[in-house]
Amino acid sequence: MKSDFFYIAHILECVERIGTYCAGGEAEFFASEMVQDAVLRNLQVLAESSQRVSEELKARYSRVDWRGLSGFRNVVVHDYLGINTARIWHIVSVDLAELKRQMLEISNELGRSAT
Repeated sequence: MKSDFFYIAHILECVERIGTYCAGGEAEFFASEMVQDAVLRNLQVLAESSQRVSEELKARYSRVDWRGLSGFRNVVVHDYLGINTARIWHIVSVDLAELKRQMLEISNELGRSAT
């Protein structure tokens, strides 16, 4: 069984990849299906990793929208034909910064407790 630290690190890795893929900005995102696919795949993987975080950690960091992440994963997997690219861009350009901040905070605290 993998540790919470592993899953938090994996979420952060996905956030970094998305940042790299979207470095060209909004126009490039909307112009490239390949970028959209890469971003969507990493959002899906990120959300999947969030579901594997222990219930104990989720309770300790209840300010993270764990339920929203899980729900997003279900939409991506089961309603992929209904994905709205404008909504995906909003997630990338607005929401991911806060998620990254939260995951860095958790990662730092988990790292300190492991030493």
